Amino acid sequence: MNVAEVVGATLAGLGATHVFGVVGSGNFHVTNALVAHGVRFVATRHEGGAATAADAFARVSGQVGLVSVHQGCGLTNAMTGLAEAAKSRTPMIVLAAEPAASALRSNFRVDQDALAVAVGASSERVRSAATAVADTVRAWRVAADERRTVVLNLPLDVQATPAELTAPPEPVRISPPRASDEAVGELRDLLAGAERPVFIAGRGALDARAPLEALAAAYGALLATSAVARGLFAGNPWSLDVSGGFATPLAADLIGAADVVVAWGASLNMWTTRHGRLLERATVVQVDLEPGTHHAVTLGVTGDVAATAQALLNATAGVEPPESRFPSVPGERAGYRTADVLERIVAEGRWRDVSYDDDGDATHIDPRTLSIALDDLIPRERVVAVDSGNFMGYPSTYLSVPDQRGFCFTQAFQSIGLGLASALGAALAAPGRVPVAACGDGGFLMSIAELETVRRLGLGLLIVIYNDEAYGAEVHHFGPHGHPLATVTFPETDLAAIARGYGCEAVTVRHPADLAPVAAWLAGPREVPMLVDAKVAAGRPSWWLEEAFRGH
Repeated sequence: MNVAEVVGATLAGLGATHVFGVVGSGNFHVTNALVAHGVRFVATRHEGGAATAADAFARVSGQVGLVSVHQGCGLTNAMTGLAEAAKSRTPMIVLAAEPAASALRSNFRVDQDALAVAVGASSERVRSAATAVADTVRAWRVAADERRTVVLNLPLDVQATPAELTAPPEPVRISPPRASDEAVGELRDLLAGAERPVFIAGRGALDARAPLEALAAAYGALLATSAVARGLFAGNPWSLDVSGGFATPLAADLIGAADVVVAWGASLNMWTTRHGRLLERATVVQVDLEPGTHHAVTLGVTGDVAATAQALLNATAGVEPPESRFPSVPGERAGYRTADVLERIVAEGRWRDVSYDDDGDATHIDPRTLSIALDDLIPRERVVAVDSGNFMGYPSTYLSVPDQRGFCFTQAFQSIGLGLASALGAALAAPGRVPVAACGDGGFLMSIAELETVRRLGLGLLIVIYNDEAYGAEVHHFGPHGHPLATVTFPETDLAAIARGYGCEAVTVRHPADLAPVAAWLAGPREVPMLVDAKVAAGRPSWWLEEAFRGH
């Protein structure tokens, strides 16, 4: 064996199941070694698509994502997807071939360490045959245990060195850090005195639904999530869905009136808090491994969400608030959980329950009408991946999801063009669900190379293009001020015809009735992707974009 084969075998032994990438001479041998040891290789058409798909695969599956790229240009092509993953704390390893240390004049040479660090990733290196296993295991542990994106550099001369495959060391069991007893007691006392508590759960709470729901019941708290954790409380009658820019008017009203807000694994950035306005009246607590990074808090509790929530549950046992605070349901405190609030959640808790004037016309469909119709058509067991742009609020709020693994929201870097590859990775991570890619026309055309990948893999992917023939965010940002818009608007493009050229089914939608072929496709067997070229009415900015522009 050589080092490349040892690295591949070691990663397979650590639990890697899928690797996404584009193969060049530099990563040819390590990729084949992965395949030889049972890891599925997914060949994308661009390294950016590979990194984004691996990111989405990791988010939906809960596994460590894996990417394989050529030296130099292969890594630079992957950088936007890598930046998104790093900013999102996605556990992911990028196997990056690297010129030999002696090849100082190699055309492929760039500072790969600096590239990784520049976007917030970690940089590791396989240094020799003697350390190949240990170096690979170290990169894996950083990714898995610290939830970081790691570039593992593989110098070409080291890859070719003969090496011996040894068993990796037994992993050190690391207990997740729990908050101190003092901090748990302070949080318990704050919640015991709260009349209108709200919990906002974020990415750090994705595996803590059960203890958080139990705590919310004990203290009478309403439940909400950040956008990336959407679906965590799906089905709970006290769930407000998403806090922040995507919040319904009801959710914004109830969160804004809270007296205590506890953020569980949520960074409380400007999107989740509407630039802080939602939390102006509340005492704010943040439970996180890194509390206080975006919004001022009254109490910052450092600790793992699940471990801290369980500790608070234990401390809550036997603590009885005033008898008047209890509802008729034994064991559940009233707090914010009143009959009037529940009635409002039932009547106004979804965006589709909010009335609107339909902006559709003879040739365009209102994006809200489109999204509601699609939500009714698509089976509940779905995974929705959303690209960035003016349109993104519609699929992010009108398309329901079954749980926190049913929503893939790659927006940490705010790049367009990630939606299609995100859906590719999500589809492979959740093969029992209908995968949905929601894209704008600009982002879809930017990433269209991966349409061939989706078709080649035989994925039954539903691709919905909210087509306004423009970079809509810029149109609505600069248009009202009288700026020329010729640089951000485009002639009509027949995206359905292009999709058929790739071998997909496709339909152009201007009215709800045009979705009939989508219903037939959803009925099965869905052997090829279906693209919906929805010509959407674009006369106004989406509500969330108006909110977002307040931060520009």
